[in-house]
Amino acid sequence: MDASFALLASFVVLLLAGLPIAVALGLAGVAGIVAGLDTYALGTIGTNTYNGIAKYPLIAIPLFILTGMIFERSGVAGRLVEFASALVGPRRGGLAVVAVLVCMLMGGMSGSGPADAAAVATVMIPSMAKAGYPRAFSAGVIAASASTAILIPPSIALIVYSIMVPGLDLRALFAAGVVPGFLAGFSVILPTLWISRRNDFGHLESGDRPPLGKSFVAAIPGLMAPVIILGGLRTGAFTPTEAAVVAVAYGLVVGLLIYRTLTWNDIYRALVDSAQTSAVILIIMSLAGIFAWAGSTLGAFDEGAHLLFSLSDNGTTVLLLVMVVLLLAGMVLDGISIYLITLPLLIPLMNRFGWNPTWFGILMAMNIAIGQFTPPVAVNLMVTAKIGDVSIEATARWVIWFVLSMALAIGLVIAVPGIALWLPEKLGYATR
Repeated sequence: MDASFALLASFVVLLLAGLPIAVALGLAGVAGIVAGLDTYALGTIGTNTYNGIAKYPLIAIPLFILTGMIFERSGVAGRLVEFASALVGPRRGGLAVVAVLVCMLMGGMSGSGPADAAAVATVMIPSMAKAGYPRAFSAGVIAASASTAILIPPSIALIVYSIMVPGLDLRALFAAGVVPGFLAGFSVILPTLWISRRNDFGHLESGDRPPLGKSFVAAIPGLMAPVIILGGLRTGAFTPTEAAVVAVAYGLVVGLLIYRTLTWNDIYRALVDSAQTSAVILIIMSLAGIFAWAGSTLGAFDEGAHLLFSLSDNGTTVLLLVMVVLLLAGMVLDGISIYLITLPLLIPLMNRFGWNPTWFGILMAMNIAIGQFTPPVAVNLMVTAKIGDVSIEATARWVIWFVLSMALAIGLVIAVPGIALWLPEKLGYATR
């Protein structure tokens, strides 16, 4: 118990001291090893650091990040905005709905909420400001909408989840995220329309509706990206990791040959930026390998799971408690870190109460999605607030409505698991 306490307490203390999450995980793992194991066990640090990322499916993470960077620089977002504007038309709250739709479409290319938020906010916030939307409201809408990228495939977070839960089919997880992803998007649209009409936002929206046919043709290359990825996975033409390679190649074709907006300098910057983002994620995962090995060897995760078991014998009660904890964790930690820290504790709960791991993975993703736009640490909101030149505090009065609405969406998926499981089961994937 002393070693387990040293592991968990040192992690919390290091995190509160302001150390990066990767460093806190690594040092806490070392503290646990020193406190509970022979000093010779320190020789496992290098091996466990390597084992944390020595997994073939992880190759998809930097490639999907690169895909998002390439599409962001290819002018795809602008063409999707025009197409969505043609669908919605100039009406009260219409431009805000366009922002939500474009975020959802872009999420099907990047798999990353912050990348999605950056691409859409750059295009939409100036246009929404001209149409009479406060910049703080626009930043909140886009940040909340971009969180759907964690659900709509290809999702980087779902890739990490599939690796940490043994025997889980990533194709089933991707398919399970589609309907809840659209549900999450709809849960942002409803309060967006209500707030816009109640506060007379978008009163300056006017002008001719873009021609639907022309804008659709221009948007086809961007719209085809998720179709190619999911279609290839469904037909077995390529694995999820190979799908990431195909997505990068397709993005280059769109930017260089179809739209012809992508320069060699853009490609270089996309490679650099995606390498930096990928490095952060993989460093966290590698150092989390030390923490995970120490926790499992010392029995800390088993003790934590038994503590959770002791709270209640009712699976629904425990599930709701877990959802609250994940929601609070999402306010201060990024999604990847939440998976790495909590899953060793939550997997025994899944087994004990018979929760479907595919369904539970989607519930975790929806919780983490809320955390991406809920202060104090809201990665999506940080991006959109910076682009919109507003403070995060100024967005809080608007963001709270999106939090409440998406929380109701989570409740619906808890009550009706078929919302997540219907599509993968229809496609014949094993959801366990």
